[in-house]
Amino acid sequence: MVKSEPSRESGSRAADFSGPLVRLAIPNKGRIAVPIMELMEKSGLHLLDQGDRRLISRTPDPHIEVLFARPIDIPEYVANGAADLGITGRDMVSEREADVEELLDLHIGSATLVLAVKDESPVHDPDDLSGAKIATEFPRIATRYFSQLGIPVTIVTVGGACEVTPHLGIADAILDLSSSGDTLRSNRLRVIAEVLTTSTILIANHQAQLIKKEKIEEIILALESVIRARGQCYLMMNAQRSSLDEIRNVLPGLSGPTVMEVASREDLVAVHAVVNEERVYGLITRLKRAGARDILVMPIERIIR
Repeated sequence: MVKSEPSRESGSRAADFSGPLVRLAIPNKGRIAVPIMELMEKSGLHLLDQGDRRLISRTPDPHIEVLFARPIDIPEYVANGAADLGITGRDMVSEREADVEELLDLHIGSATLVLAVKDESPVHDPDDLSGAKIATEFPRIATRYFSQLGIPVTIVTVGGACEVTPHLGIADAILDLSSSGDTLRSNRLRVIAEVLTTSTILIANHQAQLIKKEKIEEIILALESVIRARGQCYLMMNAQRSSLDEIRNVLPGLSGPTVMEVASREDLVAVHAVVNEERVYGLITRLKRAGARDILVMPIERIIR
């Protein structure tokens, strides 16, 4: 039997897989799943394995794989080392009482955990709920909250549709997430207290943070650069040198505009700046009046500092 020598290509691929593997757990469904996937794509960590039933997927980086899990389970997976990193809500971490490290706020899915009662309820303060029944998907948070206030209540754990429980006589109040308040208002409920503010966060296992520090910092940088670019756009324009001071006064850029020479035109300069996209509409007219021309507006995918 003739043994073939390993090809250079296979040797190169083997070398690519040296080093520690970082497993990142992300939600398999729920309100934050789609924006998280969009963030992953923009950061370069898109999934190589597609399919609704996928549990683990590879990424373009052979040292990073993605685990799909329920958002409520992710804090526990990270805490016990089944995953090195996780993306989930701060409310989920609090509910699970998970011993993990928060690395980055992704500014996705911001909401408030509120205490709410029926519009016609005589209750106006948590103290008025002594002896009441509280329906919630967050029994641990609810228990801690009322214990700290010294208010005796009965916690009724529900798997969803909290808003309907007061109208069915199942509970006197609910402890539930609210982002805009529309759902509460449409179900004739009003807020009497805010319990916790939450957002989607990147969390880490303490041991992994030490052992796999370099790769984890690389992932943070990738995600952070996309977050930093949100709502920003890139402006490029030409202008007469004599108009430069006025244009500088108009542009708010992140650290001031960048001015460059224009080849073969001593009287012209190129001006570049990063600005908030909400300000572009008004800026264009002001820049034209200040002497700018050939103005280009471009989207920004990532900003790395």
